[in-house]
Parts: sequence; structure tokens; C-alpha cells
Amino acid sequence: MDKWMHYFDVYDRHFSKYRGKEIVILEIGTWHGGSLQMWKSYFGDKAKIYGMDINPDCKNVEEENVKVFIGSQADREFLRKVKSELPPLDILIDDGGHTMLQQIVTFEELFDHVKPNGVYLCEDMHTSYWTRWGGGYKRKGTFIEYTKNFIDKLNAFNSRERSLKPDSFTRSVDSLHFYDSMLVIEKKPREAPVARQTGEITLSGPQPEYKGLALIKLKARYMYRHKMNRLLNFFGLPFKNGDMIQ
Repeated sequence: MDKWMHYFDVYDRHFSKYRGKEIVILEIGTWHGGSLQMWKSYFGDKAKIYGMDINPDCKNVEEENVKVFIGSQADREFLRKVKSELPPLDILIDDGGHTMLQQIVTFEELFDHVKPNGVYLCEDMHTSYWTRWGGGYKRKGTFIEYTKNFIDKLNAFNSRERSLKPDSFTRSVDSLHFYDSMLVIEKKPREAPVARQTGEITLSGPQPEYKGLALIKLKARYMYRHKMNRLLNFFGLPFKNGDMIQ
């Protein structure tokens, strides 16, 4: 097993609630099988642990409650076949080949197979910055750039633009946790957020009164800023100093 040391705190933070329970885990990238044995020890005998690797020799690390599928995580047909043979997953860990294509294809094919309250974890995302793996800082097509869109999707209930509407991701994800080289997605069925106000207003500050010409100027200023902001937004440009419409 070969792991970055800071990963273990992240594992425990998001996985500890599953210890001792009847859960199903899939880890992509088994290598010599050390991590599969680690999960078996950590979660206990009730856990059903599955691995996936492109190396046929990885079948040799199978043992009680541990099964390994052989194939490429970049092969959509293979992933769909595996999905048809797997029960819904409580935890999916992508520790595979770490190329951009592999990480993106794996997410697109298997994320929906994670249970509604499950966890999807992708690690070694530093390859998004390494040219050898197809990465590069702010390079289009990297998994890091791909996952930045998840932030918008998570907040889509608040969007007032047709280009960003709630989708299945919005309705199924509770939180995103970005760490050095890792992303943890915690799932939970969601509906549009609701705000409620309680109590009574007891404090009030001085409110300026606008009348006559002052009121006309105020409304004209507001309309100008509103239309200018919409125009700049159309071209994807920021509003002056990031100011609010007032």
C-alpha cells in the first residue's frame, strides 16, 4: 500500500460512521491489495469490499469478503458491466490510474451507483497539475477543472439564470470537501433551501427619506446600475469593484 499520510485523517473524518456496519465499498486501483486489507480491518467483518484494477494479477489478493474486478476504469462498457454486478455502494474510492479521462469517466458512470447517503472519494487529484497525466494549471479538461463545476451545481437552487438549473447532482449532493489532492462528495437527498424568520424586529436604524428630485435620481441610478450589471454579466465581465446593485 502506498498512501500520502494526510489522507488518513480525511478517511477517518468521512468514513468513521460506517465502522462495524454492513456496508459495500468499491476501491478502484488495488495494486498489491494492501488498502483492501486496510479497509477490511477498519470497517470490520460485516463490510463487503470490492476492488477494481487493470492488472489481472490483482485477482490474487481476493479473500473472504473481498472481490476484485479486472478491467479499465476508462472503459465505459466495462464500468457498466461491473455496475450491473455490484450492489449499490456506500463508499466509492477512486485511487486508479489518475489520468483525466479515467477520473471523469469513472465519475460519470459510477457516481449514481453510490447510495443516496453514501460517499464518493477521488484521491491523487494532484495529477490535474501534472502534464504527464494530461494536467496543467487551469488546463481545460482536467479533473480539477471538471469538479469546479460541482460548486455551481451544488448552489443551483439559488441561480436565477437559465444556464444554471438544479439537476440530479444538485438534488443528491449534501456537501463537497476539497483537500490537498482529494475531493470527497457526501450525498444526501436535497430540496430547495427554505429560509424562515422568527422573533420580532426590535432595532431600527435611521432610514433616509427621498422625495421629489432626489427620489427620481435614486431610481434612475438604480436602473442604470441594474441594466449595466446585466449587460456586463451577459459578456461574462465583473461589475465595477464587485459592487452590489444599490
